[in-house]
Amino acid sequence: MNKMHPTVEKIRDLGVVLVVRAKGDEGTMKGLEAMIEGGVTAIEITFSVPNAIAVIKAVKERFGDDVLLGAGTVLNPSDAVGAVGAGAEYVVSPNTNLEVIGIAKRLGVPVMPGAFTPTEVVNAWSAGADVVKIFPASVGGPAYLKALKGPLPHIPLMPTGGVNDKTAGPFIEAGAIALGAGSNLFDKKLLAAEDYAGLTRLAQRFMKGIAEARAKLKT
Repeated sequence: MNKMHPTVEKIRDLGVVLVVRAKGDEGTMKGLEAMIEGGVTAIEITFSVPNAIAVIKAVKERFGDDVLLGAGTVLNPSDAVGAVGAGAEYVVSPNTNLEVIGIAKRLGVPVMPGAFTPTEVVNAWSAGADVVKIFPASVGGPAYLKALKGPLPHIPLMPTGGVNDKTAGPFIEAGAIALGAGSNLFDKKLLAAEDYAGLTRLAQRFMKGIAEARAKLKT
């Protein structure tokens, strides 16, 4: 079994990674502040946004150790190198790319490649994944994740795509080590309305759902 990286332990303890597909403008930064206030402190800046490396650097400079900062949609080794150089502490991909896994290992940061089928999950884990991102999780939902965990209890899974404040708890109960949540958490309408208090409340609902689900698992 792969030994759990300390950064992965932190992500597990936090329970959710905020997937950010927004420009690094002041509105985004204030939105991130609202998320942090609501307890969501693991933040993944994706390479699907313009100038992602600059955004990663800006978030790192602004929030420092208040966030556990990662890079998402990392599709090639050069993006992984740039992201880590800018301050990313982990690398996430929607697919499994052996070169990305390899460079992450050499850089000493955890890597979370995407997979969906049992074969893809096992292949990603065998290639050195620290966590396997189940994407898109909306297709099978918590029931699919639970089915995967049956024969693969040793592989840490992070469902991403379609996770919201109502499904957060069920995904945790199904066996997720943590969740990846994007627009259902970093709500575009709330951002556009500059309703930062609303974003904080949404973050708190996510965290409450995760905490309640974990409490159920302990009983």
